[in-house]
Amino acid sequence: MRNKQIGFRGCFVRCIILFVLLSLLSMFLMSSFASADEDYDLASQFAPILYFEGEETCYPVSASYHLDNSDYGCIDYDVEESCFYDNIHGTIDDNGVVTHYGSVMNSYGYTVYYYVNASGASTVIQYWMFYAFNEGELNQHEGDWEMVQVVIPGGGSRWVAYSQHYSGQRATWDQVEREGDHIQVYVARGSHANYLRSYSGKLGISNDIVGDNGKVLKLGGYTLESLEGKSWLDFSGRWGEIGEDVDDLSEFAASAVFGQIGPQGPKFREDLSGNKMWDGVSWGSSLPEASDTMFLAEWFIYNFVLIFVSLTVLSFCLVGFFIYRRHKKYGLGPRILSMLYIDGLNLKSIGNILCFVGIIVIIFGLLNPWYSVSYEVSEISGVSGLEALETSGMQELLMVDGVNGVQMTFPTPNGPMPMGTASIPFSLILGIGLIFLIVGNIGIYHSKKLGWKYIWRGVRLLIPFILLIIVLFAIGGLFGSAAGDAGGDDLPFDDILNSISGSPLGGQETFNIVVEEEDVSVSVPLKMSWGLGFGAQLLIFGSIILIVAGVMEMMANTQFFITKIPVGMPLVKPGKKQSKKKSKSKTSFCPECGAKLGGEDDLFCPECGTKLK
Repeated sequence: MRNKQIGFRGCFVRCIILFVLLSLLSMFLMSSFASADEDYDLASQFAPILYFEGEETCYPVSASYHLDNSDYGCIDYDVEESCFYDNIHGTIDDNGVVTHYGSVMNSYGYTVYYYVNASGASTVIQYWMFYAFNEGELNQHEGDWEMVQVVIPGGGSRWVAYSQHYSGQRATWDQVEREGDHIQVYVARGSHANYLRSYSGKLGISNDIVGDNGKVLKLGGYTLESLEGKSWLDFSGRWGEIGEDVDDLSEFAASAVFGQIGPQGPKFREDLSGNKMWDGVSWGSSLPEASDTMFLAEWFIYNFVLIFVSLTVLSFCLVGFFIYRRHKKYGLGPRILSMLYIDGLNLKSIGNILCFVGIIVIIFGLLNPWYSVSYEVSEISGVSGLEALETSGMQELLMVDGVNGVQMTFPTPNGPMPMGTASIPFSLILGIGLIFLIVGNIGIYHSKKLGWKYIWRGVRLLIPFILLIIVLFAIGGLFGSAAGDAGGDDLPFDDILNSISGSPLGGQETFNIVVEEEDVSVSVPLKMSWGLGFGAQLLIFGSIILIVAGVMEMMANTQFFITKIPVGMPLVKPGKKQSKKKSKSKTSFCPECGAKLGGEDDLFCPECGTKLK
């Protein structure tokens, strides 16, 4: 009987313990589910609205697309091993990955991942997007992880941070375009950099193409999935090929910096300052702040063509009005365009011929480079990995032209990589000016008036280059010391800028870069070349030709045609009759130059010598 009681008590105790354990487990699970539900609700509240440019080919997709279509591989660099998932359908040198993704895009749908993290007193909500391929102006690689985040501080206002290439941009809550709490994100074509405005991207490092004229993805149009529990989240390797020719650690590092290999995943992606994006507050706080002034500048550049065309149309309307008044008052002459009065070997004809020559020269100048700074690195030896930076001939660092505006590049083993841009179509501005020059001389009756137009247009064409030379003269004194401090002892930035400043029209010089690795010190020759491009030389030459043409027209001092109302005779207003005194006036004017004549018996004009009878 006693043994039965002991057995019963033991069973009872075990049941109590099991019950308690099950209760604790259920409470833990319920808490976990509640926490997961809270994270999802918070992520849903601020879930981004993604705006894509009209020609975008890749959209945020489940990471399973890449894993399903990739081979796993590793490369051993002696001191380090790098593993990666290489998409089997293409390389960075073709469109294979993009084509394959497009064929299966509908079956995979659209996916945005979220991660909610309490960082100190702040709550960080991150949204991660994976793209099958990165095909931007700045770099090209398989796979692409991008992120935007909303930070909710314990005290203070919310703020956001958007990833852009190696860095990004942060903004206050008031600076973010939103629908309710849903942040609006404008995704650059190909590179998938995230911007705060649809007109951004043209001013800055990358020359991104951004817009809101393509696909728009809102919550419900994409699946919102948590990153928690994803088996691939702890994969520290690369989501894309490393490259067939990257066979040592230094080349691997160079390819990573230059954007030629796949990125690391969300937990391991870093920007240039070394802050992991996964640490939202530290990473976001290190980013450049958005500026309302910069937004205005970006809007102006993005809409520059539209603004310029609108102002041009308005200007043409004004010019047309003045031409109409000229027609009513003086007539337009038998040749309409005064620059067509070419008859014989005289000053006015030579001036007009020179004008045509100047216009042709200027047109060629608009299509050729205006200013450039180039470099060449050769004969590097003694420092591991630097051989990849050797160049075959000169490569561009800075290019200014009329088509692309200002383009800054950075030397890479595969040639120059874009690092900054201001896409202003200068040629459009100057080209329209030439059209105004031609249209504006319709009906000009005297060579002096036409001469002033030629001279003024020539001077206006010279002004941009005069300003450029002034800036280059001053750049050494303004930025030389600061550039030298930034470059340290290795890079002679101050010497380079001072050399350009001392001879802005053109020059060539070789500088020595001292590179040290352990006990080895190597002097690397850096050959620099800079100066006015062929386009600038043509524009300056064409401007001078216009000025000379204008001087000749003024020296000719002749009237192109007989005007309806002689020059100098007052115009009678409609509806009023001229007084008898005026009607009996014997005043007459020279039909060639319009000068007032002394009397009816004059045989020659006292001003131009034209025979009157």
